[in-house]
Amino acid sequence: MKPTRHWPLYGLRIRTPRLELRVPDLELLDELASVAADGVHAPDAMPFTVPWTDGPPAERGRAVFQHVLGTVAHWQATDWSLSLAVLHEGRVTGRQDLMARNFAVTGEVSTGSWLGLAHQGRGIGTEMRAAALQLAFAGLGAGAAVSSAMTDNPRSLGVSRRLGYLPDGLTVAALRGERVTLQRLRLERDRWEKHRTSGITVEGLDSCREMFGA
Repeated sequence: MKPTRHWPLYGLRIRTPRLELRVPDLELLDELASVAADGVHAPDAMPFTVPWTDGPPAERGRAVFQHVLGTVAHWQATDWSLSLAVLHEGRVTGRQDLMARNFAVTGEVSTGSWLGLAHQGRGIGTEMRAAALQLAFAGLGAGAAVSSAMTDNPRSLGVSRRLGYLPDGLTVAALRGERVTLQRLRLERDRWEKHRTSGITVEGLDSCREMFGA
């Protein structure tokens, strides 16, 4: 999709050796919603503190569709959430989010993501997080990136470890009325420099840089 005059984020592209990440237009968003509807984790697991995947397939797809549209509607330079569709070999495989509040002051971003079940176990999760970090550090000049994952989610924790994050303490949350423990993780700019992934390019950022408060 070509960038629009009033929403140049549609022209933003992040490319890795295998993936392309971009803000989805309505056609891609429909594909992304279908991936969510088909499932993003095993039925006996819940990796999210907000259990949006508890509903039937149609509800999961609609929730993703509405959420991504909401990130556009509520975008502010002081409070933004960039939801990117992740494409592998031209097919949508999942979603990678990059978020910040008062970025101009804090220089700190956070990430979130999910992959369709059919696309897991192939290193895509690590590669798409590396793409988001390239945008944050190299593109926007971030000083740090933070993340968190439940202590019983080794896949997510493994992605963070491979990319250089360090443990940053524990936090607790309520999930379906039960207490769960999350591992906080932090990646400072100097460690990202040592662990950064090569072969990642960012295109179309100049026309929308000010939207990030950068």
